[in-house]
Amino acid sequence: MRNPKFWKGPKAVLCSLALASALGGVGLAGAEHIEHLHDALALKMASADEGYSQTGFAPVVKKVLPTVVNISSSKVSKVPTEFFGQLPDDPMFRQFFGDDSNRRFRTPRQAPERREQGLGSGVVMTQDGYILTNNHVVDGASTVTVTLADKREFKAKVIGTDPKTDIAILKIDAANLPSITIADSSKVQVGDYALAVGDPFGVGQTVTMGIVSATGRSHLGIEDYEDFIQTDAPINPGNSGGALVNDRGELIGINTAIIAHGSEGNQGIGFAIPANMARNVMEQIVEHGKVTRAYLGIVPQDVTPDIARQFGEKDARGALVADVSAGSPAQKSGLERGDIILDVNGKPVADSNALRMTISMMAPDTDAKLKVFRNGSEREIAVRLSAMPTEKAAANSEDKSNGSAGSSLSGVSVENLDAQSASDLGLSPTTKGVVVTNVDPASEAAEAGLRRGDVIQEVNRQPVRNTSDFERAMRSSKDKPLLLVDRNGSTMYLAV
Repeated sequence: MRNPKFWKGPKAVLCSLALASALGGVGLAGAEHIEHLHDALALKMASADEGYSQTGFAPVVKKVLPTVVNISSSKVSKVPTEFFGQLPDDPMFRQFFGDDSNRRFRTPRQAPERREQGLGSGVVMTQDGYILTNNHVVDGASTVTVTLADKREFKAKVIGTDPKTDIAILKIDAANLPSITIADSSKVQVGDYALAVGDPFGVGQTVTMGIVSATGRSHLGIEDYEDFIQTDAPINPGNSGGALVNDRGELIGINTAIIAHGSEGNQGIGFAIPANMARNVMEQIVEHGKVTRAYLGIVPQDVTPDIARQFGEKDARGALVADVSAGSPAQKSGLERGDIILDVNGKPVADSNALRMTISMMAPDTDAKLKVFRNGSEREIAVRLSAMPTEKAAANSEDKSNGSAGSSLSGVSVENLDAQSASDLGLSPTTKGVVVTNVDPASEAAEAGLRRGDVIQEVNRQPVRNTSDFERAMRSSKDKPLLLVDRNGSTMYLAV
């Protein structure tokens, strides 16, 4: 068996010789050798540093972190008023205080106050202290405190909010603040890097990385206006209002929501408000004190393959005009029910939500040029948009997209619509059509969205005045029938 010490010595010598050779023949003896060796190693390390390839996001994060702030809010709420309990049910009490003693002596206790705390994040948009965050971070707050990355604290003023997009604008009394660079969020693509910066759980500034999973997410029921950027970058409680940035450190979105499925933590599905929308809302609030949206005056719905085929359009694209409001800009411009809007000012319209978002981002009293598909051909219609009317009227323009179902109306019962039935349904006595009295929940019509109380006014774009018209139209229908339905005074198309 060889002595380990024996083999260790020659190995060390050989290594020294190899190193000496690599460093240009440095000698092996004396202090001069040690000094030369140290100098050579330092030279090698410096050379390696110069050639080091930076592959991380440290430079990006270094630029972004100073622009992301912590927001703490508090509000005071009163606990519901309570009363002292009943007095003892004793004849002596009734003798001295009367039979209504309990009523007279149920003295209310002083309602205690409860202070609720909230945490979130925000993004510094301007050097003079305008900060963007989520409305739900500061909603109802009596005090809002902003803590900068350098630990300075400021009391913030809420300049304005827009609950429909969940945006809030704060202002702090500060100057020369580091502010974030804003990207054009319309250019964000699926697969782009995404960094979420915020203060999750109040532990301090945190950065997580992922990619953009989807764009234009809507129909989630989170906000009234939805055009979310979806990302798998972990977003946790406290990240709300923080920055979603690209790999250049530019703001592409404001983190606002997650899908957690019962868990409070991240599940890899987070949503951010696009920077373009957030900036538009901020500019309106700062300049005018409120958000004013343009109004077209239609009820849009998605174009399914079945609906596209019924209208003679080869592609399921655009937004179908299901109804036109009386006196609206759409009616004045000549837009008609059954038109399919393909683009607005040269920008393609993918679906009803895309149309709604495009119009809402425009200013009232501006002109829009619509490309419309009507009766087998395309045409252009110019429309002067107006301001969004009252909430009740605006609610009629909610998206009413529905899927398609089977090839018949089996499981559906209808009857003639008379003046009394129309009145019961809240419709004009002059409304024509047949009213749906029953829909089998297991039927394809139910799956397509047909409901009891709907009034069918057209079948395959042919008017229906009574049950005879309806039955005749259904017998002649060779494909999935296209129904025009009046529901609560607003029309929509269903392919059943």
